[in-house]
Amino acid sequence: MKLEINTVNILLMIGSTFLFSLILVPIVKKIAFHIGAIDYPNARRLNKVPMPTIGGLAVFFSFLLGYMLFGRASTEMLAILISSIVILLVGLIDDIKPISAKYQFLGQVIAISIIMFYGKITIEHFTFLGIYFNFPTPFNYLVTLIFMLGIINAIDLSDGMDGLSSGISIIYFVTILVIAMLLSMAGNIDTTIAILMIGSLLGFLVYNFPPARLYIGDSGSNFVGLMVATTALYGFKVATFTSLIIPLGILATPIIDVLFSILRRSFQKKNPFTTPDKDHLHHQLLKMKFSTKESLAVIYTINIGFSVATILYSLSYYRYAYILYIALMIVFFFIVLKTEILFPKRSGKRK
Repeated sequence: MKLEINTVNILLMIGSTFLFSLILVPIVKKIAFHIGAIDYPNARRLNKVPMPTIGGLAVFFSFLLGYMLFGRASTEMLAILISSIVILLVGLIDDIKPISAKYQFLGQVIAISIIMFYGKITIEHFTFLGIYFNFPTPFNYLVTLIFMLGIINAIDLSDGMDGLSSGISIIYFVTILVIAMLLSMAGNIDTTIAILMIGSLLGFLVYNFPPARLYIGDSGSNFVGLMVATTALYGFKVATFTSLIIPLGILATPIIDVLFSILRRSFQKKNPFTTPDKDHLHHQLLKMKFSTKESLAVIYTINIGFSVATILYSLSYYRYAYILYIALMIVFFFIVLKTEILFPKRSGKRK
């Protein structure tokens, strides 16, 4: 069932979830200290002191309250909510007492399976660079699983600097909303999720923007990643997305960063999936003497650029979209040359 989407409803939904989040975050922060959900400095983090985590609980409950007020009941949405609870609980356990990566992976698979088998939301076909791909059962389930796992972990791995993963996700959901409205497809589940997540994340970002007062945690980053993946997945179901370029284009920055991470660790003969380091895009910008806020501004700008290019692509302005995509890839090429995001720089004089 569709929800009537207009400017008044959008502002009301965003405003309500924003306020919910503003109120809930301080409460969640106190809970984090009480239960010992503290993020201590490590190889992946930039924080110098222990930081309360599980901020994602505030995002989830803000989203849930927003859905209770403005959402429409359906089997698909019920599956999404059950899936969200599963992935949130697994992440929460990890935030309190770190668990093995295989158990986190299992939790992600279970959550995705609920959406696929109970919600009956899968990728059955898409186009990429003009090539049409069709996935009959059971291949549609495998493709959907890989697609969603990739997006969830891309969002999770981007959670390494104050305001980064939440900011990237807000840009993504705003872009989804804009595309849906321009294509006159607003009102579906993906649009409703996007609007509710915008408000919930904006409220959280007030506390997470540098200097952050708490982190979103694995519970939050996995939940947000699941919502990002779900809106992308549902976009294929209702034909908001016909090309794979659309979701990949909006998420290009975190996806490219993950690919660089895999390649970098492989070149260094390290496990590309479990070895933490401080060589992600945001780390490289900090090494270039950008401040945390300046690094965020650079990444946000690149992300917005990819979003604009993707909106142009979705409206069939292919020439302008490709020009902008190429320009942004040149920026990444420049970053590769100027940093150690792929290869360590050689230092010292030749003997």
